[in-house]
Formats: sequence, C-alpha cells, structure tokens
Amino acid sequence: MPDSPAHIRRVLATDGERLRMLRLEALRDPAAGMAFLETHETAAARPASFWDDRAATAALSSSTAQFIAEAGHDWVGTVTVLVPEPHHPDYFGRMREGGTALLVAVYIGPGHRGQGLLDRLVAAGASWAHGHGCDTMLLDVHEDNSRAQSAYRRLGFAPTGGTIVGQNGRELEMSRAI
Repeated sequence: MPDSPAHIRRVLATDGERLRMLRLEALRDPAAGMAFLETHETAAARPASFWDDRAATAALSSSTAQFIAEAGHDWVGTVTVLVPEPHHPDYFGRMREGGTALLVAVYIGPGHRGQGLLDRLVAAGASWAHGHGCDTMLLDVHEDNSRAQSAYRRLGFAPTGGTIVGQNGRELEMSRAI
C-alpha cells in the first residue's frame, strides 16, 4: 500500500524528464507490447528535447492533455486524452467527428493497481475533455488485453463493435459518454 494517497494533476511544461521516466517504466510492463504503439528501445533513444516538447504539449495544448497520479514524489500512473480535429485522421487513420475525445497511453504502476487511481485519472481526463466540448470518450484496447478490457468496462466503457488491426494486432474500440 502507498504511504499516502496519490494526487492527480495535469503534467507541467517542465515535466519532460519525469514523463520520459514514467513512459520507460510503462514500456517495461509485460502488457506494453500490446498496449503501446512504441517500444522501450524507441522511447529510450529519443532525445531530451522530444520529452520536453511532449510535456509542453500535454500541459498547454487545447487538443492534448496528460494527467499523472503522484504519490509523494513518485509518479505512479498516467492517462493522456486527445481531442482530434473533426474530420481529420486519428493515430490509426480513422476520421473522427467533433465532440469525441480519445483516451490513450494509460498506465498504472503495478504496486498501485486496484486502488482507484485509474478511475480518478480517467475522471480528470473526462472532465478536461468535456470542458473542451466533448461528450464521448473512445479508446482502443488490444483484443488479448483482458485486464485492461475489464478495467474499462468497470469505468463504463462498452464495445462499439469497431475494430482495427494496428501494428500490435487487433484492437477493439470502446466508448462511454462523458
């Protein structure tokens, strides 16, 4: 059990190195091969400027926001929310309507799972997306990632029937109202 409850907040523009460290941790997770669209090696090779730019975008953009769970000085979880431009392709090349937010890059550290952090991170992301005109949140989850599918169902996400074959295999689309 963590010593203190985690605090949920949006990343800061100055959080580049901490984003890098959390991403590398997430990419070491056994489910990372099906849950993320990059490898640990690719992420580790990126320069500091990449992570600084990513932090600035996730902190300041009106179309991207990243939220982290912070327990003491440790970052223990994260979600990112994207608001794609209507009628422009998303990360899988699908066209999206306005009012839709995409939940991506979800990770909770193993020692902090089952404590409600995912609920709180998704709630923060949904609140931010709603404030940016979204009424629906979508996500893609690998067909073999039953742990994630169960967690998303518990949070009110339901399969839409949509699927896509991405670089990691078949992904199922899930949705919920915000």
